[in-house]
Amino acid sequence: MATSPESEHPIKAYGYAARDTSGILSPLTFSRRATGETDVRFKVLYCGICHSDLHVVKNEWGFTKYPITPGHEIVGVVTEVGSKVDKFKIGDKVGVGCLVGSCRSCQSCASDYEQYCDKQVQTYGFTNFDRTHTYGGYSDHMVSDEHFVLRWPENLPLDAGAPLLCAGITTYSPLKYFGLDKPGTKVGVVGLGGLGHVAVKMAKAFGAEVTVFSTTSAKEKEAIEGLNADHFINSKDEQKMEAVRGTLDGIIDTVSANHPIAPLLNALTPHGKLILVGAPEKPLEVASFSLIMGRKLVAGSNIGGIKETQEMLDFAAKHGITADIEVIPIDYVNTAMERLLKSDVRYRFVIDVANSIKAE
Repeated sequence: MATSPESEHPIKAYGYAARDTSGILSPLTFSRRATGETDVRFKVLYCGICHSDLHVVKNEWGFTKYPITPGHEIVGVVTEVGSKVDKFKIGDKVGVGCLVGSCRSCQSCASDYEQYCDKQVQTYGFTNFDRTHTYGGYSDHMVSDEHFVLRWPENLPLDAGAPLLCAGITTYSPLKYFGLDKPGTKVGVVGLGGLGHVAVKMAKAFGAEVTVFSTTSAKEKEAIEGLNADHFINSKDEQKMEAVRGTLDGIIDTVSANHPIAPLLNALTPHGKLILVGAPEKPLEVASFSLIMGRKLVAGSNIGGIKETQEMLDFAAKHGITADIEVIPIDYVNTAMERLLKSDVRYRFVIDVANSIKAE
């Protein structure tokens, strides 16, 4: 007989979970492990809603195991630490992002790229090393090995900073890795949503000249006046797309809907890089000569390791980078998911967990 979520571990926990492919979230009583020697336990204060949460609760990627409690943009305050924890103390403000475990011994882990470890344990919906289920931040408290817990900068707001644990590192990491973090670099950002608006802020903080591509002309004012982007291109306008041919050093493509990438490749300079951080459902179509004739690169990037995520948080705090958010109570979460599906949010929902998730 399968162990129930409530009896897997000794510490009772409360949260919201989806139980089937409808994706409807409702209260769930489950359990978390006792605080181990290297564990940090913390009260969850805020948790961002990522678009991947929506995919997972509906099992659109095909690997969801129900019940599923989402949330990997989690911030809170430490309530207990294990006897061997030396990085944190009770009362510290902390964050947990997309990972809560990895093998810690492979080449990826040794190189601080835990996100590429074959044995990584994601924050929710994965099987942990003790063979129990991981539950995310739509819950009253969390426990994690201290290696995967992040120190929260003092001057970074908890609510508006929470989405940086996914959206921030997902855009910061490729900008750094692919050399698009140099002042004067010409960077394109495709899509102006939860990821895209943070990508613009990160690129501007690095000193880049930023061009936003969107199919929605109404977002031009938001991009230029709200986010301080340098240029805006409606990617449906062929003349404007032709005008930017060969001008960009790199492009961060945040769009998860199916869309043509040939016009984006045309916008790159020779040796330019198109980096995908969105995940369209259908395979990409790429003409080989569009890469060969300019030694252009199509690449992908997935979050960042723990060391780099801490670096990103410190960078965001230094430059005043936060997500643009709408704070909601947990009982609004299903409406928020419906709105997210319609892109009806500017630009990230954040759940006020501490004031809205209560024990049953």
